[in-house]
Amino acid sequence: MENLTRQALICSLLTALVLLSCPITMSEEVENENEFSYDMKSKTGPDNWGDIKPEWNLCKKGSMQSPINLLNDVQKVSNLGKLNIKYNPSKAVLINRGHDIKVKWVGGKSSIEINGTKYELIQSHWHSPSEHAIDGTRLDLELHMVHQTPSGEFAVLGIMYRAGREDPFVSLLAKDLEAISDHTGAEKEVAEVDPNLVKEGSSVSLYYRYAGSLTTPPCSENVIWTVLREVRSISQDQIKLLQEVVEDHSRANARPLQQLNNRLVQLNDPGDEH
Repeated sequence: MENLTRQALICSLLTALVLLSCPITMSEEVENENEFSYDMKSKTGPDNWGDIKPEWNLCKKGSMQSPINLLNDVQKVSNLGKLNIKYNPSKAVLINRGHDIKVKWVGGKSSIEINGTKYELIQSHWHSPSEHAIDGTRLDLELHMVHQTPSGEFAVLGIMYRAGREDPFVSLLAKDLEAISDHTGAEKEVAEVDPNLVKEGSSVSLYYRYAGSLTTPPCSENVIWTVLREVRSISQDQIKLLQEVVEDHSRANARPLQQLNNRLVQLNDPGDEH
């Protein structure tokens, strides 16, 4: 009996050590699409995200949630500066998460610096229609470039799209996107992709800035949002491709607009410098 007790104690200690060696980061976006949905009538829909798991409570109780309605009539400033973006070509992996397609950037070669803090580009994904609205209007698509510090703080660059000309970034990935179409969990390695394509020809000096959250569970509120004011173009066929590669119930994968709750929203406009 004494030997059995000793063995049980040893097993318990080993289990505890294993758990302690595996840090859990509650701020990370959820990967499993079956855990939540965008169906407003579903028990797993946006209005119920905060009730699904205790660690998702901010989705319901948070006061700094995203996305929001961005108004043209906001505080204009000219001192936030041109975005300090340093993107470099790197390997990437496309992952079909069911609720969206994620581009996982490999190698840590790209970053954005905000207020002296460097955030590494870790992944990108699309939402259709756009999650943020401008003066109450949602556009056709929104790309999120997600950056993170080693301590787990996020900086997300949001880029809006309107149907029109083809987008070079999606054009480059089109065949690889088709390869993982409708297969949740499927992955496809991409030899090298230049993330600069997402902002090619766009102004990175005119943008909205506010403090918010992740737009999917766990809805963590440690996010600095930067949304470019200039709207880019993407073809209707490309929008259709991004919608059709995910599960049927996620083809409209934009979270409803959240309350501003007296948060400061600024529009950096260098044109006001005079």
